[in-house]
Amino acid sequence: MPTYQYACNACAHEFEVFQAFSDDSLTHCPICEGEVRKVFSAVGVVFKGSGFYKTDSKSSSPATPSVAKDTSPAPLSTETKSNSVTKVD
Repeated sequence: MPTYQYACNACAHEFEVFQAFSDDSLTHCPICEGEVRKVFSAVGVVFKGSGFYKTDSKSSSPATPSVAKDTSPAPLSTETKSNSVTKVD
């Protein structure tokens, strides 16, 4: 649910209210019953880094067809290797 910030025009009281999008805006101050207005401020979300723009994923070289890599595990061998050492003179 969004948080809206209001300020009273009469007494300068500032307050925040959780309201659904479908709720009507407040019109009166809870302190002095004066007229209030919504206060708008900068958005608190900042996108930094790569991957947020259409051009971030493009490479500078022309597109080349990709070769599919075999990611399946290698078959197990039924042969056994000996751990013998051969001495060479």
